[in-house]
Amino acid sequence: MSSMISVSGLSKSYASGTRALDAVDLDIRKGEIFALLGANGAGKTTLISIICGLVTPSSGSVLVDGKDIVRNYKAARAKIGLVPQEISLDMFEDVISTVKFSRGLFGKRPDPVLIEKVLRDLTLWDKRHAKSMELSGGMKRRLMIAKALVHEPEILFLDEPTAGVDVELRRDMWELVRQMRKEGVTIILTTHYIDEAEEMADRVGVINKGRLILVEEKETLMKKLGRKTLTVQLADPLKAIPPALADWNLSLSEDGNTIEYVFDTKAERTGISALLGRMADLGISYRDLNTQQSSLEDIFVDLVRTPMEAAA
Repeated sequence: MSSMISVSGLSKSYASGTRALDAVDLDIRKGEIFALLGANGAGKTTLISIICGLVTPSSGSVLVDGKDIVRNYKAARAKIGLVPQEISLDMFEDVISTVKFSRGLFGKRPDPVLIEKVLRDLTLWDKRHAKSMELSGGMKRRLMIAKALVHEPEILFLDEPTAGVDVELRRDMWELVRQMRKEGVTIILTTHYIDEAEEMADRVGVINKGRLILVEEKETLMKKLGRKTLTVQLADPLKAIPPALADWNLSLSEDGNTIEYVFDTKAERTGISALLGRMADLGISYRDLNTQQSSLEDIFVDLVRTPMEAAA
């Protein structure tokens, strides 16, 4: 699959001495949904801003569908729609005028049918004559999305698009994302809602302290780095974990009725059979067993906590 965005050796340092990005290399494929995860200040917004031509890199290059974002800014930027974190609107302008103006900025001819479709998709058509100041916070966010879509971009950046918005908007947003992907649009999102990345993304990138520490297919990542937790429901409560079970590093619930054992899915031996055998030897019986796969959030936390070991 061809690359829609190619980032090579990208670094950004500010006059204050802060190094926001450090030698980032990244290829984003045409038509995929790519989730960029990282804590506040990790470099997500800086990376997006450079790709969109809003911030000048200290070194490195960015190609957008083969066009250099610095040397061929206009052609490259025309392919990109951006929904930033911060809401930026002319509060005295009405909704439909705002959207028409955004389309005109990219040299696009008027298209009333398209504009109506975008506004209807975002439940804004009935508010088309309302001024931005009259909209709720969720409606303002919808208008920001409409502005990003109205020039028909081939690439859409969503920088924390659903942070602090209502559940209905989140649902509408992801339905729209799925539809755009079917139409071939490349989508890059950053989000604090890791469940969204887990549900939506094809690939996941993790950025920490300006370095891209991992890029992986989502399913492969979860299989490669995921852990499972074995939960043992005991027939009779324990007051403490017996010393004879110390090798398994078990945890006991407060009521003494449940033991949990976290094991590595990559390990040649999980230790479960040996654990259950030792429990039988000690006369510890159980009523039920179940295992649970670690979530993408668990993996993300582990990666950020120990990035060097995770990347090795």
